[in-house]
Amino acid sequence: MLLGKKIPGIDESIRTDLPVLRSYNGRAAGHVSDLAFSRWLASPSSWMLVLISVAILFPGALAAQTHYTMFNALAALWKWLPLILMEGFFLNILISFLSMLIGTASGILLGLMQISLNTPARQSAFWITQLFRNSPWLVILFIVLLALPFDIDLGFTSIRIPDWTKAVFGLSLPVMANISEVVRGGVLSVPSGQWEAAESLAYSRHQTMWFIILPQCFKRMIPPWMNWYAILTMATPLVSLLGVEEIITISRQAMEAEDNHPELLIPFYGFALIIFFVYCYPIARMTLRLEKRFSVKL
Repeated sequence: MLLGKKIPGIDESIRTDLPVLRSYNGRAAGHVSDLAFSRWLASPSSWMLVLISVAILFPGALAAQTHYTMFNALAALWKWLPLILMEGFFLNILISFLSMLIGTASGILLGLMQISLNTPARQSAFWITQLFRNSPWLVILFIVLLALPFDIDLGFTSIRIPDWTKAVFGLSLPVMANISEVVRGGVLSVPSGQWEAAESLAYSRHQTMWFIILPQCFKRMIPPWMNWYAILTMATPLVSLLGVEEIITISRQAMEAEDNHPELLIPFYGFALIIFFVYCYPIARMTLRLEKRFSVKL
């Protein structure tokens, strides 16, 4: 107060219709309550609303452009379903089983070579493992496709090599390298006291490995082994790029036979997604359960 007078804005409220500055906002710049758009963008309910709207409007937009409806696409999928399952997905499972079988057998041998006392064997196994562990699977498949012959001429007859056998060999190489690391890690996870106890009993290294170390680390290798089988199974559609008639190739051929309507994409590829999920998800859940059961208790 100055000489008994009140100062507007301090001692009394401002009485004016003129534009004035608002009071100072002490919040830091970029406060979350000021970011209305960002809060909407980060809201799960908003994104869910957008996805539901697209899922509802997309088939309708396609149906407005053509007389081929989503019901026709589902009917086409039902017609081709036996072929897709029995000749398509069955070949995916067969490729995954054979690739895992070959990759496991060779991976165990390669993993044991990595812990060998023989330096040349240990170093060669290490570099083979690193080569195939750090190479793209698709590149390996293409190299195998071009490197292996399409048929073997025996003079009096010619034996044709199917493309799916090349796919099995190509997929078994990265599996071999990863199983090699699983074996090496499993063996090294056994406490050193087990080696020392076996040595005190005059066991040879071979006896120690087969009768003491491997029986202990075998159960620890099962969860990562199952995990790699699930990964391998989900990678089998890559062989469709080599011309192997598995589920993706047959689905594509079926859509071409149905005049390549855009409505066919979601049912056919969506079914492939669902069938792989139904097959691999139980394996993943079992892997987690076994990992928890066989985990090392410290």
